[in-house]
Amino acid sequence: MSAATPDPTPAPGPDPTPGDSTRSVHAGRPPAEPYTPSLPGPVFVSHYHLPGEAAGPYTYGRDENPTWTHLERAIGELEAPDDPAVTTLAFASGMGAIAAVLLSQVRAGQTVVLPSDSYQATRSLQARLESYGVAVRLAPTAGDGQLAALEGARLLWLETPSNPGLDVCDIRRLADAAHAAGALVAVDNTLATPLGQRPLALGADFSLASGTKALTGHGDLLLGYVATRDPELAASVRLWRKTVGAIPGPMEAWLAHRSLATLALRVDRQADNAVALARALLDRPEVTDVRHPALPGDPAHPVAVRQMRRFGSVVSFTLPDQAYAERFLAALRITAEATSFGSIQSTAERRGRWGGDAVPPGFIRFSVGVEDAADIVADVLRALDESREQGQTGAGDA
Repeated sequence: MSAATPDPTPAPGPDPTPGDSTRSVHAGRPPAEPYTPSLPGPVFVSHYHLPGEAAGPYTYGRDENPTWTHLERAIGELEAPDDPAVTTLAFASGMGAIAAVLLSQVRAGQTVVLPSDSYQATRSLQARLESYGVAVRLAPTAGDGQLAALEGARLLWLETPSNPGLDVCDIRRLADAAHAAGALVAVDNTLATPLGQRPLALGADFSLASGTKALTGHGDLLLGYVATRDPELAASVRLWRKTVGAIPGPMEAWLAHRSLATLALRVDRQADNAVALARALLDRPEVTDVRHPALPGDPAHPVAVRQMRRFGSVVSFTLPDQAYAERFLAALRITAEATSFGSIQSTAERRGRWGGDAVPPGFIRFSVGVEDAADIVADVLRALDESREQGQTGAGDA
């Protein structure tokens, strides 16, 4: 064949990098075998046949389970697709994962830096940490406020976007500063999900989340996970899980893995719906402080667009007062009044009812589902109209 004649059978190039939806569907599933399901069913077991020395890989149900293994590999492939050696550990809940990192990594006399505006259950661990002799410093997420609190810290905890305020911090900047100060960095990635943000690639030592929310997305199970590239850090968290028994059930782990197949579809639809709702709310005079990181005018937007690939399902906004907010929530028809977020069904709540968050009485955290955007927006606008009319009627009667 002459040099001018093209080779009809060129050597194949490297496999193309799969897209997020392809990765979501196939993550953690074993190679195809004849006459077997693509996702093996849950393994219900407390003990294994264990002859001779206890060498594993499966020795006891509180240590390991094949169903966890498949799920953990799947989440690891989403959190760090460029690093097959990343270790992921599944937990019974998001708070199980959060507590495992905080309580396994710090000792008496050390210091933890927490966001002052993080999930209130995370901040509730402050008293427990202090009772163990750990110093806790609080600083805001916005403006990378935790930078000023790093001196002498053992662990920096980030939550970005924050829950419920939706502020964003620069993970890379904070991680670099924390490492220079000798601190580990953990990022709560619950709201963003691994398809929206990859904290490990931005320098974090831990990426963790409540899988109860958008990761599994159906509002029907509790789950958490911790991912890390460092084998020693993984071993310490694994030992904590084994010691305290904060393990997921096999059925929950299997359901979570099954749900991952639709993760990209869900988070894309929810992010688009969230933007549609946020834009509609901007035109309502009774609604103030509309927040979503995708909005160009949002204070979090400049940092969010640099480090996030998707911007999440949560929109927050404030109504005039508590009574107005409660009328609004009661008037919604396709949106359930419920806590948590990330479900396929739209949910909303007046966040101040729980206490612990520095939010106005009329503050609403709205988790946008996968319903048609036009229907979500219509439901919200109609509920706002009814809330205003009921308020006017009540004022007139008085």
